[in-house]
Amino acid sequence: MSTLPFDLDDPLLAAAAWSRIAEPGDEVAGALVAHLGAPGALRWLVDQERAVLLESPLPAGSVSAQRALAAGVARWSPRLDGLDPRRELAVLERTGGTVLLPGDDRWPHRLADLGAAAPFALWVRGQPDLGAACRRSVAVVGARASTSYGEHVTAQLVAGLVDRGFTVVSGGAYGIDAVAHRAALVNGGPTVAVMAGGVDRFYPQGNHELLRRVAETGTVVAEVPPGSTPFKQRFLARNRVIAAMTAATVVVEAAWRSGALSTARRAADLLRPVGAVPGPVTSMASGGCHGLLRDGVATCVTDAAEAAELAGTVGRDAAPERAADAADAADVTDGLGDAERAVLDALPARTGTDVSALCRIAGRSLPEVLGALGLLESRGLVRSDGTQWRRVVAAVAGRVRG
Repeated sequence: MSTLPFDLDDPLLAAAAWSRIAEPGDEVAGALVAHLGAPGALRWLVDQERAVLLESPLPAGSVSAQRALAAGVARWSPRLDGLDPRRELAVLERTGGTVLLPGDDRWPHRLADLGAAAPFALWVRGQPDLGAACRRSVAVVGARASTSYGEHVTAQLVAGLVDRGFTVVSGGAYGIDAVAHRAALVNGGPTVAVMAGGVDRFYPQGNHELLRRVAETGTVVAEVPPGSTPFKQRFLARNRVIAAMTAATVVVEAAWRSGALSTARRAADLLRPVGAVPGPVTSMASGGCHGLLRDGVATCVTDAAEAAELAGTVGRDAAPERAADAADAADVTDGLGDAERAVLDALPARTGTDVSALCRIAGRSLPEVLGALGLLESRGLVRSDGTQWRRVVAAVAGRVRG
C-alpha cells in the first residue's frame, strides 16, 4: 500500500489534500468525501492504488455509480504522487492566509446548496470570516471587455449597495469585476474576490495591485491550493462558488458567450435571485443581459435599490416606489372631461385660434366648445384675447402625450 508523508487522519490536511487531488466541482469526489469524511476518503483512495475496485463505499451504489467511482480513482490517483498539503499550507502561512473547512463558523453557509459540488476547503487571504461577510452579499459580475456605460453603472450600483451594508463579491477579472471591487474599496465597503487559481499569485497580473488592496481590507479566496494554475475549466467552476456564496447575482454587461452568464445561470439553478442591467439594444456588450431578461432568468435592475431588493430582507430592503416625474405629477388634464381634453389639445401652443376653428379641429359642437372653454378658463388653462383663444404657457408641459 502506498503511503503519504503526512497524517492522513488530520481533517485539515486531508481536506487540503482533496482540494489538490480533485478538480473543483468534482461531484464524485464530493460524494465520496461527504460519505467517508475527508480522512476516510483519502485513506480509501490510497488503498485503491494496489487494490482492485470491487465495491463502492457509497450506499446503494449502482453499476453506473461504480463506473463513475472507478473513473474517479483513475483521475485522482496520479495526483497522489508527491502529494503533501503541508507545503501549500506553509506557502499560505507566509502570506498570512487561512484555510477554512466546512463546519467552521467562518465558512459561508450558502455553499452547502452546491451539495456534492461544494468545495472541500477554502484558501483565504485577508479577512477570514466569510460567513459574516457573505451573510448580506451580492455578486456583481460582467464582461471583461466592458464599456464606459457598464463601468459607470457598476460604480453607481456598488456604491449604493455598500451604502446599504452589502458585501460585493466578484471574480477579480478585468472589466466589470475590477470596477466592482474598486468601487467597493473607494466607498469603504467589504469586497470578496474569488480566484480560479491559487491565492499566492494574484491573477490577472494587471489586477495585482487591486487584488492586493482587496486582500488588505476584504478577502481573496480560492478553492484550489497555492500554486494552482487558473485555466478555463477552473474559471467556470469558480463561477458556481460566486453564485452559491451570495444572496443574489447581478450581471451588468455580458456578451452572448460570457463567463458572467454562467454565473447567472448557476445562481438561477440554485434558486438565487438574478438581476440584469439593460443596455442599449445595439450594444453587443449587453446582449447576454438582454437574453437573461428575455428568457425570464433575470429581473431588470437599474439601480442599487433594485439590486438590494433582490438580495436583501423582505420589507427592510424593498425598493421604494418611483415617484412620477414632474410632467406626470403636474398633468393639467387630471379631472377634465372628454370635451375639455379635446378642446385643450386642439389649442395651438403658441398662437391663438377662434371658436369656429376649435369646433372643426376638436370635432365638437359649438355649445360643447363654449362650455369647455369656460371650464378651462376657470382653471387657468386658457385665456381669450378678443375672439382668439390661446393656451396658457404653463399648461403646455401638462399636455397629454399621445
